[in-house]
Amino acid sequence: MTAPITLRGVGKVFAPSARGQSPFVALDNVDLAVEAREIVAVVGPSGCGKTTILKLVAGFDVASSGSVMVNGRPVAPPGPDRAVVFQSPALFDWLTVRDNVVFGPRHRGEPKAEYLERAGELIGAVGLAGWEGHYPYQLSGGMRQRVQLARALINRPAVLLMDEPFGALDAQTRSRMQELLLRIWTAYHPTVLIVTHDVEEALLVAHRVYVMTRAPGHIKSCVTVPFGHPRGVDLVGTAEFAALKYSILKSLWEENT
Repeated sequence: MTAPITLRGVGKVFAPSARGQSPFVALDNVDLAVEAREIVAVVGPSGCGKTTILKLVAGFDVASSGSVMVNGRPVAPPGPDRAVVFQSPALFDWLTVRDNVVFGPRHRGEPKAEYLERAGELIGAVGLAGWEGHYPYQLSGGMRQRVQLARALINRPAVLLMDEPFGALDAQTRSRMQELLLRIWTAYHPTVLIVTHDVEEALLVAHRVYVMTRAPGHIKSCVTVPFGHPRGVDLVGTAEFAALKYSILKSLWEENT
């Protein structure tokens, strides 16, 4: 069975931004795979190419070498099969919570009764029942991220791509959103690729964690997370979790010496 996301020998070179500069090699020979119904995290130092990988899978950019495949096919331009959750919620300020969530299927002309039923289920799943008629400006940052997550999932994407999705939130809200992601995964089992600078977050939510080097970025190691599901924030306080977190942090610290 083909993995939903596969990168083989992927390189990405950006042209010089000014005369006299050299091309910038962002990625070099990256191999990465995300299996069906798996959450995989990518961590690494700033500028290592984590977000570049996400953009290549999303179809926002094109690899300079190698192959990027989704469900066994070369990546196409952005589409509903690859939903992206950004760090800053990309919501329409003039639409209500419900209308933001159903924007995709409504735009594609899907049957109204079907997408409204899915929207109701997802809005409830992300803890926003009763807020359907509110506008983004009436919501907290965490609530807006919940709307963005529901809007991504209503499209039934083959893969869910998350770019530092909780990085702008305060610590308490971030923990709640991490637990929400785990509950959503338990209920719907989406295939998820998440980019994060937070090693603790990666170990809490992911089945495997890819550790990257600084630019030109490539995969330094892949860590299988040994903790079963269901998971909660209590896991963070265990000695086993702390030891695994330290080993990854130590690997990252080596990149800065």
